[in-house]
Amino acid sequence: MAKLKLTKNELKKQKDELKMFQRYLPTLMLKKQQLQAEIRIVEQRVKELHVEKEKIDTSFKSWIGVFGEQGVFTSDILKITKLVASEGNIAGVPIPVFKGAEFEVAPYALLEKPLWLDAAVENMKTVLLIDLEAQTLEEQQRRLEQELRITTQRVNLFEKVKIPECKQNIKKIQVYLGDEQTAAVVRGKISKRAMEKVAG
Repeated sequence: MAKLKLTKNELKKQKDELKMFQRYLPTLMLKKQQLQAEIRIVEQRVKELHVEKEKIDTSFKSWIGVFGEQGVFTSDILKITKLVASEGNIAGVPIPVFKGAEFEVAPYALLEKPLWLDAAVENMKTVLLIDLEAQTLEEQQRRLEQELRITTQRVNLFEKVKIPECKQNIKKIQVYLGDEQTAAVVRGKISKRAMEKVAG
């Protein structure tokens, strides 16, 4: 840390810095609160998606046996052809926003395949959409938490280090300048008396 200069210019610089820190601190605190609120919203949505997926998984279990039928439900029957997403912004943080996905269902002869295949394909689409949205939300959460860490560090730096440091420096400079002024007045009076004695 640079040695503190005990001058009027340094006093002005310290006062300007203090004003700046005090002006930005409320904005940073507001950003911190906003990020915390958004993270809670994202966490809640992820929980909802997990519950939704559990329900689908439970319903799948009741007829999972039919999936074993030879050559009926194969891995190539359903493909994701396009992921639809955009960029959003929360408190200055760019985040991915899930919009949906497009699927391609391999053609199959309706009369040759069992009736449950249509329902299975639709359920698989739903599960894939849930997984894709959850992945996007987890990335949102990761980015928001990273920004929250940085913002919290800045809040702590301003609140616990920079603002108290500036106040302490201002006080130190003011005391020094006050002492210098008092000493100058005393020296002036001593000089005046000395001159009066010489003249008198």
